[in-house]
Amino acid sequence: YVAGEGVTRGYLNRPELTAEKFVDNPFEEGGRMYRTGDLARWLPDGNLEYLGRIDEQVKIRGYRIEIGEIVHVLLQHADVKEAVVVARKDEQGESYLCAYVVSRGVFNASELRAYLKRSLPEYMV
Repeated sequence: YVAGEGVTRGYLNRPELTAEKFVDNPFEEGGRMYRTGDLARWLPDGNLEYLGRIDEQVKIRGYRIEIGEIVHVLLQHADVKEAVVVARKDEQGESYLCAYVVSRGVFNASELRAYLKRSLPEYMV
């Protein structure tokens, strides 16, 4: 959790995500804390050890991306029956997103990519 002056009140026009990610701060009356999704543990010397993520957020080319957002948009497409998105690494070790879909029939990858670009930022496609 992160708390303090720099924590916002929530996500713009996303009340369900705000309710999920922001909680009351038990240490400050009226304060809020942001649930980061990072998993860490205290070490005996007082330092924190970062262990990874507890959610489906990945970092690609400097952008933090919620994989579930991409899956949600994919599942809205009429030709997509099921979808999974994962982060992969290429030969140079650079991360990229890879979507796997089960189609309801004829599948056109270029049309699906154009559909995603109409609903998502370029860095999420």
